[in-house]
Order: sequence, then C-alpha cells, then structure tokens
Amino acid sequence: MATFLYHVGRIAFRWRWCVTFLWIAVLAAVGFAAVKAPPSPDDGFAMPGIESQKAFDLLDERFPGSAADGASARIVFIAPSGEKVTAAENRRVIDGLVDEAADGPQVAGAVGPFQAKAVSEDGSTAYATVSFKAPAADLTDAGKEHLERAVDRARDAGLTVEIGGDALATQPAAGGSAEMIGVAVAAVVLLITFGSMAAAGLPLLTAIIGVAVSMTAVIALGSTFGLSLTSGTLASMLGLACGIDYALFVVSRYREERGKGRAARDAVGMAVGTAGSAVVFAGLTVVIALAGLSVVGIPMLTKMGLTAAGAVLVAVLICLTLVPALLGFWPNAVLARRVRKGGKLRRTEKLRRTEEPGRTEKPRRTRKLRRTRRDSADDVENAGSRWARLVVRHPVPVLLLGVVGLGVLAVPAADLQLGMPGDEAKPTSTTERRAYDALADGFGPGFNGPLTIVVDTQGADDPEAAAAVIGERIAETRGVVAVSPARFNEARDAAILSATPATSPTDPRTVDLVKTIRAERAGIERRSGATYEVTGSTAMNIDVAKRFQDALVPYLVVVVGLAIVLLLLVFRSLLVPLKAALGYLLSVLASLGVVVAVFQNGHGAELLGVEQTGPVMSMMPIFLVGIVFGLAMDYEVFLVSRIREAYVHGDRPAQAIVSGFRTSARVVVAAALIMTAVFAGFVGAGESMIKMIGFGLAVAVLFDAFVVRMAIVPAVLALLGDRAWRLPRRLDRILPGIDIEGEAITRKHPAPTAPADQDNPELVLST
Repeated sequence: MATFLYHVGRIAFRWRWCVTFLWIAVLAAVGFAAVKAPPSPDDGFAMPGIESQKAFDLLDERFPGSAADGASARIVFIAPSGEKVTAAENRRVIDGLVDEAADGPQVAGAVGPFQAKAVSEDGSTAYATVSFKAPAADLTDAGKEHLERAVDRARDAGLTVEIGGDALATQPAAGGSAEMIGVAVAAVVLLITFGSMAAAGLPLLTAIIGVAVSMTAVIALGSTFGLSLTSGTLASMLGLACGIDYALFVVSRYREERGKGRAARDAVGMAVGTAGSAVVFAGLTVVIALAGLSVVGIPMLTKMGLTAAGAVLVAVLICLTLVPALLGFWPNAVLARRVRKGGKLRRTEKLRRTEEPGRTEKPRRTRKLRRTRRDSADDVENAGSRWARLVVRHPVPVLLLGVVGLGVLAVPAADLQLGMPGDEAKPTSTTERRAYDALADGFGPGFNGPLTIVVDTQGADDPEAAAAVIGERIAETRGVVAVSPARFNEARDAAILSATPATSPTDPRTVDLVKTIRAERAGIERRSGATYEVTGSTAMNIDVAKRFQDALVPYLVVVVGLAIVLLLLVFRSLLVPLKAALGYLLSVLASLGVVVAVFQNGHGAELLGVEQTGPVMSMMPIFLVGIVFGLAMDYEVFLVSRIREAYVHGDRPAQAIVSGFRTSARVVVAAALIMTAVFAGFVGAGESMIKMIGFGLAVAVLFDAFVVRMAIVPAVLALLGDRAWRLPRRLDRILPGIDIEGEAITRKHPAPTAPADQDNPELVLST
C-alpha cells in the first residue's frame, strides 16, 4: 500500500498540471450535469414496516385526494382579556379569515372553529384547520403569503392569532453561517499549526473543491437515485471536515519530510505513501460507519449515509492526487515562514563564503553541523512529547482518571428517552411554539398530539356499527379524554377516528397509552368485526423512536465489527483494535450522557438557549454512533500509526509512544479542534434539533480526541508494552501484509545525508 501510494504521490507531483486540470474537468462536468438535471424529489420520511406508516398508506389508498402527507396549518385564535372568541365581532373576524384562507392557492379545504366545535370550554381559545394539497416543502410562496395576509388582517382586528402545523413552519437550516464559522475557525487553527498562509489555505481549498464535486454530483444524480439536497446535508458537513483533516495530515507529513532534507518530489511521495496510507484506512472506517446506516431500514437515512460516504471517498481521492499536485506548484510556500527565511539566509551565507579566497572548507563544516542538528531534531521535546512522557510515567492514574471521568458523564444516558421534538421544543419567539402553548392551555396537554385511528371495515357486516364499537372501546381506555365520531370514505370501507390523550405528546404516559390501545386490539377487533391501526404524529414519533432503538445494537455490531477487522489489518495486533473500539464506545456513551443531561434533564440548558427540554431526538444516537465512530477512527489511525511506525523502526514501546506523539499530537489536536469548530457552529442555530446535533457531535469529538486518544490510548499502550503489537503466528500468516508505516519505502528511499530541494538545490531547511 505505502509503495503504491508513494508512486501515486510522485506521479501527481510530476504531472501536476494534468492532475489539476483533470479535477477541474470533473468539477465542470458534474456542474454541467447538475445544471441540466431535472429537479430532485422530496425525501419524505417514509419508514416501511412500522404500524404508523402502514396506516398512512391505508389512508392514501382508501381516501384518495385527502393528501395524507399534505401540509396543514392550525390557526389558533385567542380572545382579548375578558372577552370570548364567540362574541359577535370576534366570530365575524374568524369566519372571514377561514373563508379567505379556503380560497388560497393549493388549499384543499378550511374548517372553522364554529363548524368543527373547536372552541375551548371557557370560550377564550379556538382554532381553525387549513389543509393543503401539497407537502410543506412544495408549497409556493403565493400560497403561504395568501394565508399570512389573512392572519395579519385578523390580528389588526384585535385578536391574538398564532399559526401551528407544518405549512408555515420555519424550516431548520443547518448550513450557511454555521459552516462559515467552522471554516473561519479551521483557517485560524491551520494558520497557527502551520505558520504559513499557503499551508493553511491548501487544505481548505482542496476540501472546498471536494465538497463542490460531491454536492454537484448529488444534484446531478438526484432524479436518478431519488436524492435531494437534504440527503446531501450530512455529505457537505463530513466532506468539509474530513477533507480538511486528510489534507492536513498529508501536508504536515510533507513538511516533516522536507525538514529531513528530502527533495520536494521525494517528500511528496513519502507523505502520500505514509500519511496517505493512514488517510485511506481512516476514510474506509468512515465509509463503513456511514454505509452501515442502511441497516436502520429508513430510506432517507440510507441515502444520507451513502451520499456522505461518497463525499468522504471524494475527499480521500483528492487528498491522494490533488494535494500532491498542488504541492508541486508551491513546494516551498507551504513551509513555515521562519524556515523559508532561515534557508535563504543560510544559502546566501554559503554562496558568500565560497566566493571568498581560503574559505572553501567552511560550507562543508557548516553542512556537517546542520546535518547533526537535523539528525537530533527527532529528539527535540515539544508539548506532545512532554505530555506523552508524563502519561508513560504515570499510566495507571491517567487511565483511571480518564475512564472514571467519562464513566460519570455517561451515567445520565441510562435514562435516555427518544422522541421527535415538535413545536414544544421551539423558542417562544416562534408562532408555532405560541400556538402549541395556547392549545395546551385551552384544550389540555394531549390536544397537541391526537392519535389517529384508521379503521378498515371491509370485513364488517355493518361498517358504522363496527367503527362505533371501536370508538367506544378506545374511549373507555384510561388516559383517553375524548374520541371523535367516525368519518367514512365514499366507499364506506374505511373510517377515521381521532383520540385525544390526557397527556402531552412527549409524556412517557402517552407512549404507554399507545401501547395499551394496540395491546387491546385483538379483543376489540373480534367484537367489532373490523380492524384498526394507530397513527398520527404522536404515534409516528413513538414508532420511529422504537425503530431507531431496535436498530442501534445491530448497527453497533456491524460497524464496530467491520472496523475492528480493518484495524486488525492496519496494525497487525489484536489488542490495539479492541482498545480503539472500547475507547470509542466510552466516548460515545459519555457524549450521549451529556446530551441527555442538557437537552432532556435541563442541566445547563439555558446556557445553550434551550427553552424547553424533552426527549432526545430519535436519530441522535444513530448519528452520534456512526459519525463519531468514523472520526474517532481517524484519530486512532493517524496517532497510533505514527507510534507503530516508531516501534517498527526500532524504538522501545515507551519511546515509540513519545516519538509518535512528538510528530502527530499537534496535528491530531488541530484536526480535532477543526472538527469541533465545524460542529459547534451549529449550536447557535435557533432549532433545538440542530443545537442537539451540533452540541452532541462537538462534545463527542472533544472527549474522543482529548480524553480517549490523547490520554487513555497512550496509557493503555504503556501498560501493554510489547504485547500491544503481538499477533498470533497463525493469524499473522493469514492476514495480508499492509505497510502503512512506509517501512519498505524508507528502506528503499532513505533520507539524504544532506538537505536538498528539487527546485532549489542549495536550499537548506530546518525544523
């Protein structure tokens, strides 16, 4: 592997114009295809196999044209203090709004509060329902503005009017300014790490090119594979983060090889052969984690995972080809400014001395002194090596402190409750949240999450009687406040009932109520002669949470199992992959515990601007497990590969840890800070769901990079010693030989005895 990539890097360096133009051509081709491609479809949130989805499918079949997936707006009216909505003037304003809304574009129908008897007992609150023919994502601006103008006129008349539902809901935005903040912080970290504008800009440039290729490819292939920009959201985020990190490691290794005296082309070959090998295997672990999202069985999530995996593959290819090509254009510009200035001064001094009579021997002595300094450069202490020595000297306290600390943070995860945050989790500044609170105050907490009972009366002798029996039995269930009369379709072979719970949609008692209604189904169906299924937003959220919860363990087994095999091939060790997997699980549990503590239990929620706590988003554990696993294995491969490289080249286990940290700790820290900055930028979003994702991923990267990889990993390796790198002989003979440390190319292409540079032969560089 290392030898092959060594030649790939040298070829890309030599044929840099061709490689650069090839990537420009690829970007232009997919961009042209994206412009010509038909519009991509809406992702939707179909989840085959769950009862709620089956009920929605039955609604579409038996109630054609009802637009079961169409958008809806619930307009809530609150009378001024001391008045009632049933007052003549208020009633006139409400009826006028309903009539005007019914005439709007894409509106399927509008039902007023007095027609539907949707007035609270005290008369202070009422609501109207406006149904649309199209989903919320497909509503036109004209339709939305028509409804907003009608609402504004009612407000001008003195009523308080709020709008719930998904028709006019603010769509959560995860990009834009958040990504720009992440890029800005990444640029600062890169500049501090490298001390060179060119070195800091190159990873950003190549990462942006990779994201551009990936996202335009998503648009171009959208109609063919059913992809949309929603599918590419994760691809954009991970493509940017991984693209920066992968280029960061290659550029850092290139600078290191130049410091050893290699010519630019040879240094590129060594960088791609060693760091590039680590990039390949790190990228494969990310791809495994993302592709594993398909085991959940949710089409939208599968598309997001596969699209993001494709973006990571593009980032790897760019790192192995375009990065060395661009280094060929500016072989010295990526070096630190002090190094470039120092090299020029030494070159000038050498030329001056060689021109003076009797000074011809001076340059040789100077070169010898510089070579001695360079040979001892690997022994120079830095923050990484000093930290590693501290851990190696005290491995047990460091290990215990890290494990116990993460274990304590993981404790709240035992109380994890999954759900899908609704309007109750939005800021009080939004009209959706105010509408939710007004309905809960006027009609009870369960009114915001009614259960839809879909009755199939095809096998019943008397459909009306069968539906009535089902409604009566469900109304008798403890926790149900009311059940609406049955509404039949034209064929009279299906009916819809609405059951209002006594508790809110996110209350655990509502989950128990849904389970009870479904558990009593067999007896009710025998008595009525008809069948029924429970759906609605509340039941759908419960079923989705159950599906994610059931898929979490199989997903962990698949992802961790495949990654352990991959790390076994990379490090040729049994204990190192197991240690990596266990450390990752510890960091994920700790980050999940912190998410539960903040967003579910409310500890410190006000610091993040979270106004309403509740269940953790159903997709959060899967996202956390998948994304953080890939990123954690990045740090594991880059850090431990340098430790193993030092061990393979003759260092004792303890010294190998110090050597590995000396060369890689700063870069790993920079990579982790970049990842954290990208994710933390989303904490400032207004949506609680976006806050949760950004916060969870940010703390997970911090825990894994700084506690697990920088503390627990060296402590465990120090305690294991030589045993960490042992492999049973029988297994050693079976596994293929994969050289990511570059041992073969180091033996074949050793560092020169005197520094040289291909473009500036006399340029001497120091580190």
